[in-house]
Amino acid sequence: MISMDLNCDLGESFGAYKIGMDEQVIPYITSANVACGFHAGDPAVMAKTVAMCKKYGVHVGAHPGYPDLQGFGRREMSVSPADAKYDVMYQVGALKAFCDSEGVLLTHVKPHGALYNQAGKNYDLALAICQGIQAIDPGLKILALSGSCMVQAARDISLHYISEVFADRGYRADGSLVPRSQPGAMIEDEEEAIARVVRMAVEGKVTAVTGEEIGIQADSVCVHGDGPKALAFVRKIHQVLEEKKLLIHSDLAY
Repeated sequence: MISMDLNCDLGESFGAYKIGMDEQVIPYITSANVACGFHAGDPAVMAKTVAMCKKYGVHVGAHPGYPDLQGFGRREMSVSPADAKYDVMYQVGALKAFCDSEGVLLTHVKPHGALYNQAGKNYDLALAICQGIQAIDPGLKILALSGSCMVQAARDISLHYISEVFADRGYRADGSLVPRSQPGAMIEDEEEAIARVVRMAVEGKVTAVTGEEIGIQADSVCVHGDGPKALAFVRKIHQVLEEKKLLIHSDLAY
């Protein structure tokens, strides 16, 4: 029977800045990717988010990004593989400390923003990220773009991985995401987003912005928690997947 994990990027507020609708979204998801302070988040928010995940039985993952608060980690950077590895270790280790303090298992790691997108096409960067994750805990899984270099790198070093798809992002013909600066990057129609998710789960296909049909492995679907329709999307996707008996659960801990 088909089953899907439903994940969301959370814990992105910091200092005086409120980002996202974490408290409202978290009851509807099965896995959370928690910002670790480089692109967003701060220690107090990390602690609060881990505690919320514990309350609702949501699996906790680290969401490391580039050191780019001003650009929210969405600007490409030229970082050596070694530096990327250590940056990932630093951030994952920080979130793991908060998980340990709450008696919560850290289950996975999902790179954020530009780091995620660049690693999807750059094998050396992807390998460095995977090695950084493995150095912290070889039992962790990487949440990686379906069909990307991250999946290949994880396979090559026997790091567990979960293939991720996106409810609210457009795809290119090569399976990468449409850059946010280009037309078709975001899926803003709720019904369209839901139909795409169901098709990705059942058929393993999605239509690219150029019209091509591309194959995709949908183990986990992401809904962004900082979009204006995030709460509506996650509620409706949760409802529809349950109605279609696409069992919503997370296997990230196993």
